[in-house]
Amino acid sequence: MQLVGQTPMVKLTTIGRGLPHRLLAKCEFLNPAGSVKDRIGRYIVSRAEEAGLLLSGVSTLVEATAGNTGVALAAAGAGRYRVIVTMSSKMGPEKEAMMRAWGAEVVRCPYEVPPGSPDSFINTARRIANATPHAYYVDQFANPWNREAHEAATGPEILDQTAGQIAALVCGAGTGGTIMGVSRALRAAGCAATVVLADPEGSILADRLRGGTLSGHGYLVEGIGGDFVPDLLDFDFIDAAHTVTDRESIQMCLRLQREEGLWVGGSSGCAVAAAVRVAEQLPGPRSNIVVILPDGGSRYTSTIYDQRWRAERKVGAAVVS
Repeated sequence: MQLVGQTPMVKLTTIGRGLPHRLLAKCEFLNPAGSVKDRIGRYIVSRAEEAGLLLSGVSTLVEATAGNTGVALAAAGAGRYRVIVTMSSKMGPEKEAMMRAWGAEVVRCPYEVPPGSPDSFINTARRIANATPHAYYVDQFANPWNREAHEAATGPEILDQTAGQIAALVCGAGTGGTIMGVSRALRAAGCAATVVLADPEGSILADRLRGGTLSGHGYLVEGIGGDFVPDLLDFDFIDAAHTVTDRESIQMCLRLQREEGLWVGGSSGCAVAAAVRVAEQLPGPRSNIVVILPDGGSRYTSTIYDQRWRAERKVGAAVVS
């Protein structure tokens, strides 16, 4: 996990063609275990060890995950810790297979239950942690080390790669750690970038940012959005939000693969679709719009990148340009 971070940033030349601002994609799927969550896996494990909360060969890491954090924790704890993760039934089989390949134990939980249900993936993880000797419950939705990992590294990297010239940052939010950490780093550096939340249609986060009270509904994109506001998510650090449909997100994934050579997951498609809107609407001289691509497409071969799956869910059997 020493290779975590310093991910490249690439210009989206085809998708960004003709836009008044440049689209720059931060390629977090190139972290060693394949996602932006590698950053918090390494950072949280390291901080917990320093605090005496983890003992090699004895402790168990327990976490609720959409999949990527589970993979990251298994990688960060390889050879030292037992890892138990809970994951909702919504998430595709590839993530479960990856976690098991890294040695993690996976407990599936029903997707349809409300956040307060004892059967939710978060409450199940808490119950397992309480029942497991020497367990450390990572609690990524509330753990400040999640945000700190991005404030200390991801944000400064983005500032270095753009020389601080950023008109907007576009990012999804699952736990809120990435968007919070990066936005705090930008503000601390005096960068006046507009911070934009990319949120799937069906999530409540964009609505809550706008002061609404809509109830959410199910959606296909994995890893971002939700039916509750995570403790880490502070709307004071977010300036605007764009709601993106499943179809828009998935079609953008296909465009990124075929037009830009970037094989990414649904949260990346959601973020880039929102970033295109931001580029079209943001006033001011030509500058950089940074969009974070959290994970890679190999986790979605049975879903987003399967033509039959797309057709059955009416999110498009072919690319829409």
